[in-house]
Amino acid sequence: MTIELPTPIAAYVAANSQLDADGMLAPFARDAVVRDDGGHHMGRDEIRRWIESATIASGAVFSPETCREQDGRIVVDGLTAGNFPGSPVHFTFRFRLQGDAIAGLEIA
Repeated sequence: MTIELPTPIAAYVAANSQLDADGMLAPFARDAVVRDDGGHHMGRDEIRRWIESATIASGAVFSPETCREQDGRIVVDGLTAGNFPGSPVHFTFRFRLQGDAIAGLEIA
């Protein structure tokens, strides 16, 4: 099933499918914030480290299944599979967009 995602989210997901850290980082705004597993990663340098440790190191690839707008955010649900205990795991990604960039991402 193919779902239509806003351009910056589609770019992030496409790069993730290739485990491309540079491509995953590219759609984030310079002052973006990522919240994941109790962590708070602010700015592109911290987000790059998070991408490399949380995604690239475990080969974690997110496959979107649904997309909706809720409370000013784009909410994308799907499975993440990779080399980590319990794989695959269902996650909800809540993106906050600012123009053509990802300004915030919360993963639950």
